[in-house]
Amino acid sequence: MTKEIRNIAIIAHVDHGKTTLVDTMLRQSGIFRANQEVVERVMDSNDLERERGITILAKNTALFFHDTKINIVDTPGHSDFGGEVERALRMVDGVVLLVDASEGPLPQTRYVLQKALAAKLPPVVVLNKIDRPDARPEEVLNEIYDLFIDLDATEDQLDFPIVYTNARAGVAHRKIGDDSKDLLPLFEAIVNKIPAPTGDPAGVLQLQVTNLDYSEFLGRLAICRVFNGTLNRGEEVGISKLDGKLTSTKITKLYTFRGLERDEAETVVAGDIVAIAGVEGIQIGESITSLENPQPLEPLTIDEPTLAMIFSVNSGPLSGREGSYLTSRDLRDRLAKELLTNVSIRVEDTDTPESFRVLGRGELQLAILIETMRREGFELMVGKPEIVVRTENGKKLEPVERLVIDIPENFIGIIMETIGSRRGEMMKMSNHGSGRVRLDFKIPSRGLIGLRSQLLTDTRGTALIHSIFEGWMEYGGDMALRPTGALVADRAGVSTAYALWGLQERGELFIGPTIEVYEGMVVGENSREQDMEVNVTKEKKLTNMRSSSADEAIRLIPHRQLSLEQAIEFIADDEYVEITPKSIRLRKKVLQYNKRPRRWQEIRASQEAAS
Repeated sequence: MTKEIRNIAIIAHVDHGKTTLVDTMLRQSGIFRANQEVVERVMDSNDLERERGITILAKNTALFFHDTKINIVDTPGHSDFGGEVERALRMVDGVVLLVDASEGPLPQTRYVLQKALAAKLPPVVVLNKIDRPDARPEEVLNEIYDLFIDLDATEDQLDFPIVYTNARAGVAHRKIGDDSKDLLPLFEAIVNKIPAPTGDPAGVLQLQVTNLDYSEFLGRLAICRVFNGTLNRGEEVGISKLDGKLTSTKITKLYTFRGLERDEAETVVAGDIVAIAGVEGIQIGESITSLENPQPLEPLTIDEPTLAMIFSVNSGPLSGREGSYLTSRDLRDRLAKELLTNVSIRVEDTDTPESFRVLGRGELQLAILIETMRREGFELMVGKPEIVVRTENGKKLEPVERLVIDIPENFIGIIMETIGSRRGEMMKMSNHGSGRVRLDFKIPSRGLIGLRSQLLTDTRGTALIHSIFEGWMEYGGDMALRPTGALVADRAGVSTAYALWGLQERGELFIGPTIEVYEGMVVGENSREQDMEVNVTKEKKLTNMRSSSADEAIRLIPHRQLSLEQAIEFIADDEYVEITPKSIRLRKKVLQYNKRPRRWQEIRASQEAAS
């Protein structure tokens, strides 16, 4: 008998608990054996997702509730990975919108819900973390209704079921305080509210590739939704390429999903989500259709990238010591491989063969790509992120973002000043009476470059910062550059505690003692606007004369260890971040001091232009 099918995507803001909810749904549906060891957040499959606690890649799983198969797509909550969200929504017939019962709907919630409503997907609203001491479910529910109305939801979409959950404890309630002990109300809401997939098993074959995977044994796997028809193993089918050409191929293996496993299948029917092997060269967005009567589906459209960075071969004096992949050919091949599975990234050639311009959705998305490459053994350099501008009707347009900042009340003044200097415009301010204020701004995307670390410094680490792409606006003119200069090493050698002790009054240091440096390497941030050449390798001269200061203890202030994202945010236009598997260094593009342009002249010019 054919089981009923429900295809759902779980959408939410970062850290509202959707991966934890999928965990408990899998456990309670009996997918795992009684003695099977299962890690926490089982859907976060790669190391970076586990370390950062965020979902980066959209992933599929399936579970069974009575006789209904529920295919679940766990989507990223961060807008930088929006390309993953758009593809995931193409695979499903409804969404589970998860919102934190304390924080309420945040920008990414708005973003993914907007996409879901535009695709006419019916929602089930889940208010999670109702056990939090600061939970305010009734107010948050009103905020969700306001958000739906704001996004022009239809009356049918506004008639959504509401489930209250504590995902960590694995409990769902229809009303707060009822005697439910498990997730049964959530399963019932999904089966009753989300429609079964449309599609005729006897119709013309139509599948669309929405994700790719790779197996050491089977090669490339295409993950597809069967929109129409029935697909059999061993069948000859046509692949409709993105350029409109039709090529024939034979399906060698078919897999359906069950929990975290894949089961081999002989046939799959309309409505199911499958993985197909034996389709070399297939790409995301392409269709699989009948050879005799081809009816390809529309290719997927993905939002435009808004940020670009230059990826370059590492040409520093210390290159080649830690990495395995060093050449421009290695870099080109790796970026080409990324393009196969990541549709929201683009790569363009530059004037020089050793550099590539990589375009993406945001700093975090590109930083994740760099971190992944670094762990694979690559050495590379990246330049300062820059926004992508476009020209329409003779006007220069730049991307604009919706920025939401959650801060304690006493920091409102400094936040307004900082955002104002970056051409931010305040939309609304809301105070829930908890001592914290939420500020909504509209700000050009380039105003966000380097903003996160500055706001965390200004608010002593208490700010919560979220942003989302809003649209395009007319270019607003130049913006002031980083107001501080850099401390730059003036010679090669090994840093000494004695030299650093003498320099720590000049600004904030990025390195400690016994670190190998070279001329042109940035070793700290100057407290003034110009760059300063410093000698960090100076040693204390030994003498047989006594002096009162000779035996002073050297006490170093702990240096600031920059993470990859902080380094990318910090650099100016004339600097690179040098990334190797073991080190992150900052350097000037031109290493020799006498050939370098003077930075303070550029800062003055940019400040005058901005004012």
